[in-house]
Amino acid sequence: MELWNPLLIFVLIVWCGTTCGTRSAHEILSHASYDGDKSHRQEILDNITTGYDPRIPPGYETNTPITSKVQLYILSIDSVSDSTMDFGMSMFIRQRWNDERLKYTAFGGLKHLELDTKMIGDIWVPDLYIVNEKKASFHVVTVPNKLMHIYPDGDVFYSMRVSGRFACNMHLHKYPLDEQRCSLRLESYGYSVETLLLRWNDIPVEKSPKLSLPQFEMGDITDHICDVTYAGVNYTCITMSMKLSRNYGYYMIQVFIPSILIVFLSWVSFWLNIEAVPARISLGLLTVLTMTTQSSGARATLPRVSYVKAIDVWMSMCLIFVFAALIEFAYVNVLARVEQRRRQTIKNKGPSADEENGKAEEATAPPQRTGRFFKDAQRRERARNVDKLSRIIFPLIFGIFNLCFWTVYIFWQPQEVKDADAEIIVEG
Repeated sequence: MELWNPLLIFVLIVWCGTTCGTRSAHEILSHASYDGDKSHRQEILDNITTGYDPRIPPGYETNTPITSKVQLYILSIDSVSDSTMDFGMSMFIRQRWNDERLKYTAFGGLKHLELDTKMIGDIWVPDLYIVNEKKASFHVVTVPNKLMHIYPDGDVFYSMRVSGRFACNMHLHKYPLDEQRCSLRLESYGYSVETLLLRWNDIPVEKSPKLSLPQFEMGDITDHICDVTYAGVNYTCITMSMKLSRNYGYYMIQVFIPSILIVFLSWVSFWLNIEAVPARISLGLLTVLTMTTQSSGARATLPRVSYVKAIDVWMSMCLIFVFAALIEFAYVNVLARVEQRRRQTIKNKGPSADEENGKAEEATAPPQRTGRFFKDAQRRERARNVDKLSRIIFPLIFGIFNLCFWTVYIFWQPQEVKDADAEIIVEG
């Protein structure tokens, strides 16, 4: 029989070359080998599922905990919401564990079995869930986005695509110059540490090369173990934390620069004539109303927190500056009207003998030098001096405020953020 095997193969090749047309003998042999592999695969799957109970976790009979290695592949981070304090993310959750009941003998070039999504339900999988998940879903278009590979030694690789919104506890003291840490907390819902252990893979988190965030820059990603105790039972837990630094270029263009220009605009009234009452009133009211509207718009997307944020300090001080410019005009206008009424009263009464003598003595007396801005009220109008002084005082104070504001909020770190970072280090 061994001598006949080569002869049969030769006859098959010759017959194929004359009758099969474009279909080669190699293709027929490969198809026959594939049919054999397919039947062998089917036989392995039948042997695996026979007597296999997916309700019982591996190692349950030997009282040995199963370790599931977890890896996250982040596809995209859609948005980070300050008002609801959450973020949207799409990712692959990958797990790998060993189930000795699924061991089989490999053959040929078979490296692993790829299960159909309909058969995944017949295999035990860890009951992993996301603690800080608000709303999430599996992708099912056009088929359920899940896969499972079973290796000859019983190792199981399981991957699923998940998208959802996840809670992120934010500290907005430095908003919009802040940095946030958003985390993903994974736990086992029903199995204690005596049955299941969740641990990070050697490469715990991977990111898509096209991943980008419009409002934030993603910094370092840390991973740590956070096993917890509920009702006296220890449960396995792992956490992934992302550092997000806010891009404040948008706020510079939409908030800071416009508010600075509005403050500058309010100072134009210092150069207008005191008698231009309608123009100075219109300018003062316009800047105050514009700053109020801009302040409301900047805070519209923020939660109603009890502490003071950086944007609150900035908007409040800018509003104070434009309001002070309006009050300065009111003060100058009152001084001008009082001086005008005093002169009008003197003109109506006419000069007395004593006043004429006083003027004569004043004319012959040498000039007296007083302050640079405030001189004798009879020789200069105090109202104009107030305007001249305001042209220097207002920009100087506003410049000092800017220096203090940017220095403090760039280098200062709130205590809540320090405590959160310390908690992450302790958990790790």
